[in-house]
Amino acid sequence: QVRLVESGGGLVQPGGSLRLSCAASGTFFNRNAMAWYRQAPGKERELVAQITGGGSTNYGDSVKGRFTISRDDAKNTVYLQMNSLKPEDTAVYYCKQEIMPYPGTTGVWKFYDYWGQGTQVTVSS
Repeated sequence: QVRLVESGGGLVQPGGSLRLSCAASGTFFNRNAMAWYRQAPGKERELVAQITGGGSTNYGDSVKGRFTISRDDAKNTVYLQMNSLKPEDTAVYYCKQEIMPYPGTTGVWKFYDYWGQGTQVTVSS
């Protein structure tokens, strides 16, 4: 069973930094693109950053220049380094990983989207 576990959220003052981690556990064959999303109260979930299997990155306009996404394939982990945090960055942050599990009885090899449980980030003085 594939599972994503997030960590690193918390309370930070404006201008501070946090580093989120999202580790995949279980048995699987391969991983592809990974991403971080966030959802603030009363708002829709939005893409924060994504990284392809080849390492290309893309960021939401509101976090460009402040956030950095990276991956460590040896640890099955994706990170989000968040600097110069603002109150408007307050949200629940979710990671998503495209993972190909072993096909089991289906015999189908394909990637599926797996989501973490979410971690709260609060930026406040």
